[in-house]
Amino acid sequence: MRVPAAMPAPCSDNRCRLDPAMARVALYAGSFDPVTNGHLDVMRQAAHLAERLVCAVGVHPGKTPLFSAEERLAMLEETASEVLGKAGCELKCVTFDDLVVSAARRVGATLLIRGLRDDTDFNYEMTMAGMNAAMAPDVQTVFLPASSVVRPITATLVRQIASMGGDISLFVPQPVVARLKQKFPGVTGRKNP
Repeated sequence: MRVPAAMPAPCSDNRCRLDPAMARVALYAGSFDPVTNGHLDVMRQAAHLAERLVCAVGVHPGKTPLFSAEERLAMLEETASEVLGKAGCELKCVTFDDLVVSAARRVGATLLIRGLRDDTDFNYEMTMAGMNAAMAPDVQTVFLPASSVVRPITATLVRQIASMGGDISLFVPQPVVARLKQKFPGVTGRKNP
């Protein structure tokens, strides 16, 4: 009978730090135009699945976003750092203008994180997961259900409410409220408690 090697001492915070080359990396891609509380909810859940979460901002020539790619990266870094830091997950933010599986491979991700709000999201995301699996069988798609409080939030609705001067403070983090006020001076947004 072989005697096992001595076990390493347990980590004091119950999350052992891995060699960066061995860390599990997840990629969460989207337009993030703007970052919403729904996005942060998905990131909070994903932080328990990986040591590093890469948020990838899609840049597509056929779309005209409200915020530039640089502004969206800044919003992600500003709002997600604290959320992921509390979970002990490293954050990296990048842009991409090609296939999401190509972006995943570039950053060493083996997981694609996708948030689901409803059955419409599920049907679309299942199709995308199948196509991505065919192109990159080494990258697994993980679906994370939106928490009930953020389920109705979409970036499109947030932009519409902001453009009409509505209160968007329940749907986006405070730094995003400030950025939306710059784009739409009539927008309201009280400070979240």
